[in-house]
Amino acid sequence: MSSTPLKIDPIRASALVSQLQGVQDRILAVAKGRPVRLVAISKLKPANDILALHQAPQVQHAHFGENYAQELQQKAELLPRSIQWHFTGGLQTTHCKTLARIPNLFAVSSLDSLKKAQTLNRVRGEVIASDPSVPKLNVHVQVNTSGEESKSGCSPGQETVDLCRAIVTECPHLNLLGLMTIGAIARSKATTPENENEDFVVLREQRDLVEKELGLDQGSLELSMGMSDDFEGAIAMGSGEVRVGTTIFGERGSRQEAKLVV
Repeated sequence: MSSTPLKIDPIRASALVSQLQGVQDRILAVAKGRPVRLVAISKLKPANDILALHQAPQVQHAHFGENYAQELQQKAELLPRSIQWHFTGGLQTTHCKTLARIPNLFAVSSLDSLKKAQTLNRVRGEVIASDPSVPKLNVHVQVNTSGEESKSGCSPGQETVDLCRAIVTECPHLNLLGLMTIGAIARSKATTPENENEDFVVLREQRDLVEKELGLDQGSLELSMGMSDDFEGAIAMGSGEVRVGTTIFGERGSRQEAKLVV
């Protein structure tokens, strides 16, 4: 963590807390007592915003998500180790070493190949060997439920099952947390708690298939699905983790305009 204290604007902090609490209230209203992890997507937002939500006594929020490996690494060095980081962006093999070395990286939620899994596992193992207090790295296997060429992820079916099996049997320093999808935008915008999203249906079916093929207990793998536009519908369909950014932090500027610290 940086030795230089980050400045927190009390007006900005109050607005962020209010917006996060609003999302939490909406989650509670549809979760029906089931625990749902809220990952606050803080990409391109300053570290000050994250610290404000982490330190605020009303929320003390811990789980934050980033889409860019370098930005996550820089923020992790600046901010308290008690923050639980999630990498939610497109995963490149070249990023795996950097990410696996971040001790308080809670999860990589966009794993889509065996080569990347092997790299994460090897480097995380090296970190754990030097510091046994560092936990295994949680991972979600990303599934391309919409079949869009622009989307990353394993194809539903055998490809998804095979990668999940390899993680469980060949990667002792990784923990298969579950499956993740980023569905088609049009489907997301049409999703309500009453109107089921086709991508979420597919992910739920894939989770059930993986559990059956790998001999895992029913419901042992979580579903990570749902963002600002559709998280309530996702929770209604069984999501155990939602990723919400703009509803909490507001609209983002360009990557060129983003500042690490303000």
